[in-house]
This record gives sequence, C-alpha cells and structure tokens, in this order.
Amino acid sequence: MTPAAQALRGAVIAYQWTLRPLIGAQCRFHPSCSHYALEALQRHGALRGGWLATRRILRCNPWHPGGEDPVPPAAAPRAATPPAFQPVPKG
Repeated sequence: MTPAAQALRGAVIAYQWTLRPLIGAQCRFHPSCSHYALEALQRHGALRGGWLATRRILRCNPWHPGGEDPVPPAAAPRAATPPAFQPVPKG
C-alpha cells in the first residue's frame, strides 16, 4: 500500500476509534462506510479507493435506500499490446 493510502487508512481507523462510538452505527449500507473505505483503499490505492469511499459516503443519506454495496474488484492488469506494425528484419 502506498504512503498516501496508508495515511488515509489511518484517518479512517482514527474515525472508527474516536467519532464512530459517539455517533453510533447508523450506516445504511453493508459493509459500513468506514469498512468500505478501508477495503477500497486496500484494493485500489489512495486515488481510486479514496474516490470510491467519497462517493459511498455521499450516497449514505436518508434519501438512499442503502443495502448491500461491496467494493468493486480491482481491474486485472493489462497485457502489453503488440505494436500494430512490426517491420520484417532483412537478411
């Protein structure tokens, strides 16, 4: 995990240990938004995982029905595509 993803992960864990006990477990999704954020950061890194977590938190409101919302799987690494034109060696 990158240092940026680790820093964001630390912020989520700090929230879980400090604010969440005061607020209570009110998330309408499963897994909870903070657990979703941890998994998204682990799978996708700081940029994409942070974006996924932010989108999820914005959806966690009284007008959204909630429910099961797993983190999408990480995309498979792309294979190197061969160049369209390969000259034939002379000889």
